[in-house]
Amino acid sequence: MPSATETLFALGLGDQLVAVTHECDYPPEAAALPVVTHSTFDLAGKSSQDIEDAVALAARDGASLYEVDTAAIRDLRPDLVVAQDVCRVCAVPASQVIDELSPIPVLRQHPHTLDDVLRDIEDLASACGTDASSLMSSLRKRMAAASEKARAMARVRGVFLEWLDPPYPAGHWTPDILSLAGIDDPLARPGLPSSAITWTDVAAARPEVLVLAPCGWGLERARQEVKAVAARVEAVGAGRVLVLDGSAYFNRPGPRLADSLEVLVESLVKS
Repeated sequence: MPSATETLFALGLGDQLVAVTHECDYPPEAAALPVVTHSTFDLAGKSSQDIEDAVALAARDGASLYEVDTAAIRDLRPDLVVAQDVCRVCAVPASQVIDELSPIPVLRQHPHTLDDVLRDIEDLASACGTDASSLMSSLRKRMAAASEKARAMARVRGVFLEWLDPPYPAGHWTPDILSLAGIDDPLARPGLPSSAITWTDVAAARPEVLVLAPCGWGLERARQEVKAVAARVEAVGAGRVLVLDGSAYFNRPGPRLADSLEVLVESLVKS
């Protein structure tokens, strides 16, 4: 679970982490650890629509999007496994591993709001017997400072998309970040999973700002995805279009959501 990996390192517990998923790419030190998962899909050269279709087909057939080497995990003799119940597409779901790993304790995290994410950080720290107060204080101060900076600007009507073909509006914790950044998004789904809409819906929302941060993609791939739907983006008629790194920010319910708010506010200031 990439967000848990990031949280453990942020808590100073990176040296106690014994394995990661294939998506755990931050901090760089995580790359030195054994990888115990892999995707069942080859995404090389696949478009967003291709990926959407493959995920829908897997859901229809009840197929898993990931494989987990539970034998390797057992060999590492962990005291705790951290899993998630938020999205079966974005990361390995807890239901896929909890029975096979018994009796190893599994901490299941399923945040849906920004407050949930912060509580999960504290819960993970508690499960590991460490104090999260210093990290939490830092995160809250940074978010408060970014929010204060946003309040110095006029609030704007905007739409945040976390997938582009088809478009998916902001869901779960992202609407909370948008609100703190001074963006009023009429399509956002606070505390709820995102679901596909149409580009006609996006245009009908009349956003002044269009924020594009495709889930799971870094900045360069995000720019490629935006280029592929450039005509649709232009047809929305937004005065400002921001393309951001969804993988590093926004998508993962961990400490870097503070970075996400800072990046979003700074992008608004500069645009």
